[in-house]
Amino acid sequence: MELLGYLLSALTPLNILMALGGVILGTVIGALPGLSATMAVAVLVPFTFTMDPATGLIALGAIYTGAIYGGAFAAILVNTPGTPSAIATTFDGFPMAKRGDGSLAVTLATLSSVFGGLVGGVFLLLLSPPLAKIALAFGPPEYFWLAMFGLTLISALSVGNTLKGLMGGCLGLMLAMVGVAVVGGDLRFTMNSQILLGGFDIVSALIGLYCIPVLIDLVATRDPHLKVEAGNRGIRLAEAFGIAWHSKFNVIRSAVLGTVIGVLPGAGGSVAGLVSYSEARRSSKHPERFGKGAPDGVIATETANNATVGGGFIPTLVLGIPGTPPDAIILGALLVQGIKIGPTLFTQQGEIVYTFIFGLLIATILMLPAGLLIGRYAYKSIASIPKTMLVPTIAFLTIIGSFAIHSNIHDVQMMFGLGIAGWILNRCGFAPSPIVLGLVLGQIAEQGFVQSYLIGNARGDIPGMFFARPISVGIIALAAFTLLFPVYAHHKKNRDLAKQAAENPEMDIMGDAKASATIPKTGLLSQPRDMPGTVIALILIVICAWALGQTPAMTPMGSVFPTTIASVLLVFAILFVGINILRKSGPKTSDPASNTESTPRRIGLVVAMGIWIAAIPLIGFLAAGILAFFALIAISNYDGLPARSIILHLLSGGIIVSAMYFLMAEILLIRMPQGILF
Repeated sequence: MELLGYLLSALTPLNILMALGGVILGTVIGALPGLSATMAVAVLVPFTFTMDPATGLIALGAIYTGAIYGGAFAAILVNTPGTPSAIATTFDGFPMAKRGDGSLAVTLATLSSVFGGLVGGVFLLLLSPPLAKIALAFGPPEYFWLAMFGLTLISALSVGNTLKGLMGGCLGLMLAMVGVAVVGGDLRFTMNSQILLGGFDIVSALIGLYCIPVLIDLVATRDPHLKVEAGNRGIRLAEAFGIAWHSKFNVIRSAVLGTVIGVLPGAGGSVAGLVSYSEARRSSKHPERFGKGAPDGVIATETANNATVGGGFIPTLVLGIPGTPPDAIILGALLVQGIKIGPTLFTQQGEIVYTFIFGLLIATILMLPAGLLIGRYAYKSIASIPKTMLVPTIAFLTIIGSFAIHSNIHDVQMMFGLGIAGWILNRCGFAPSPIVLGLVLGQIAEQGFVQSYLIGNARGDIPGMFFARPISVGIIALAAFTLLFPVYAHHKKNRDLAKQAAENPEMDIMGDAKASATIPKTGLLSQPRDMPGTVIALILIVICAWALGQTPAMTPMGSVFPTTIASVLLVFAILFVGINILRKSGPKTSDPASNTESTPRRIGLVVAMGIWIAAIPLIGFLAAGILAFFALIAISNYDGLPARSIILHLLSGGIIVSAMYFLMAEILLIRMPQGILF
């Protein structure tokens, strides 16, 4: 009966209004790359101090859960994670949108997010104290192996190209080490540049590696960004429910995984999404569909990352240990309100905390109608916007989103540089996802590795520290199975195809009479020589040699992880070069699409954005944004525009840039650069 009273307290009109408003605001903020849940919660915390404690916490929790969900919109529609938690959503969400199933992907993300959020909230409500003990059972070795478990997704993402995927993952780990060491405080790999002192910001890197290559390829052809769905298919709710019900075990598993990983301080939605995606792919009957638009991939990621919201509040409320930055900000708000955090919180101040938990559950339920309504128009809007407006708008969002993180133009410069590098690497066969995985998991992996190494060294048992703890052994076994299973399944499938072709030489497995000629050659040396990949591998060898030359000047704590990763990357790169030396040159093939792509427009976009970024400190953010917006309209225009359309485009561009500038400068109070103009 006591819980019923708390539920009724959460159902007051004001609390429902705060929950609904918070979810909508959080969804919009999460959908804009660079505007994170942390920023939204931090900006709005002072407004909650005049509210009733439970009402203020409901508003903050609703914004948080809405922002985590909102990241899926950018991931599905523009292949850029709105938040780090949505990294794995891009793997299948964007391919679904490209083939015309964008509204289905958004609806699946909404249903999955609501279910995951409800499971996390129920666990928070009923099982907080026992689940908090899980967080205490995890030490540095477990965190290290959990990060390694997340990196095993590289194998699933790079089937048939695993060596390149592993090299990309190691490169991401190397990027994560730039700047001040997470343990020991060494200054590493900055090349005496102030820009690199703070390292590579994860959100800026996500925007650069995912969004800039999309922009570069977007202007290269006149083709639309997304395929417009035939007919008025709406949100496709019944179809999405059917898919989710068919994948109910995936949904339940991902929700539990997300909640448990959310309990671990520092892990967060990005790790939960990656682990759940990996498990969904491993257990699927059709793992080859993942990465090509598999609904199960979207379901697993979005269920897990929203379940971490409730899971993350468990150590925050029970132990006073925030799991994520938004949790830390909400913890600060609790302390300002005079609420004492700890195991006695649920008994001594139960009215506040239980009302907050029920409010969080209400906000999650309200996310269903709000998300479906936003999603219905978001996909149609993005799909129907002409390139002449879509390209400059996305480019402007990448610039302003990267700048808004720390109000630092250096973040924008690094975002742009990583974006160009990511496009080149992608053209050479190095997908951005393994690099991003390494960058996101780098600090967690290094902190766990170095602390475990130091503790093991002090005990005189380094191997035992890493390999003799029960939880660590379990994670290692799962990681090994996840890493090796896709490779085994891939080889088994090709072996079965070859066997069928040998038994039926006149009959293809697809019913075509050209069977044997289409069986792929799977041996490492039977594939044609990869010259672009070899060039990249040689560059990585040089980078590794330089990095290893830097480590003697570091302390043991600061050098042990870079030395290990650089050595591993060096081995992979040398192995790749050696394999390609032994391979034979393949026949020259031309990509038909490349004949219709416009290289001058690609170069024009890169030059325009480079000048734009350089001009911001000189003429001001607003002036540079308006001028660059107009330039990108011209670059992305293939068919010519009548005078009236040109005027409308220019007016729309000016309004978009001015409105976003006003939002940042006047509402979010971000210090925007001023120049000689304004």
